[in-house]
Amino acid sequence: MLRHRVIPVVLINGYSVLKTIRFSERRNLGNPITVARTYNTRNVDELILLDIDASAQKRSIDMFTVREIASECFMPLTVGGGLRSIEDIGKLLKAGADKVSLNYGALVDPEFVRDAVRVFGAQCIVVSIDIRRRDGVNRVWSRVDPALDLDPLDWIVRAQALGAGELLINFVDRDGTMEGCDQESIGRYAQAADVPLIACGGISGPDDCVAAIRAGASAVAAASIFHFTNFTPNDCKRRMAEQGIPVRLPGG
Repeated sequence: MLRHRVIPVVLINGYSVLKTIRFSERRNLGNPITVARTYNTRNVDELILLDIDASAQKRSIDMFTVREIASECFMPLTVGGGLRSIEDIGKLLKAGADKVSLNYGALVDPEFVRDAVRVFGAQCIVVSIDIRRRDGVNRVWSRVDPALDLDPLDWIVRAQALGAGELLINFVDRDGTMEGCDQESIGRYAQAADVPLIACGGISGPDDCVAAIRAGASAVAAASIFHFTNFTPNDCKRRMAEQGIPVRLPGG
């Protein structure tokens, strides 16, 4: 039986945890290692760590930070930020990451996804897709290349064909807003996805997690709900279980 996941997201800029709204308005929340320790006590299914400035600043995520977090992280860890080569991925996996998230590097060179899968296996390759609305239509978005014009469905289909083992869909317009998930878009993209799809953006409470899964997501990722409300991942999973959605509960 497939158990649906609730995954906290930790956004960083080098060494500090960030609270963002639509990836722009920012607030420093402190040390990512402390955050990882907190999630160890909360029955978290996985943890996603993303350095959202690495690609724009033409650098890789800090390996010392990754190693320190991995040493404190007793759940699967996905890490992304500035990855552009097989060597970059190898360093992250050696530092303790279980999976890597490819974003701008894959957009620039889609064959990078195929090469990464060939070397490391699909099970640890996640393609992350940032989506924003432009003229009322969803498009793939990049801070590095704002002029990028790509249909998310086209990129989802291609990323899968290249071998991606999982997709992380970030709805940037809802990032940090806690205004609810985009059920319609999640449903449309999930229908095109033959691999697990993680929906991220806008989650305001346990009922949004239920809505995202019912729309077709395999997992729900969120940040603000766990930083700025009393809701925990367990609260979300208990609500999902109440609605008949299979999840991993404490002791289960």
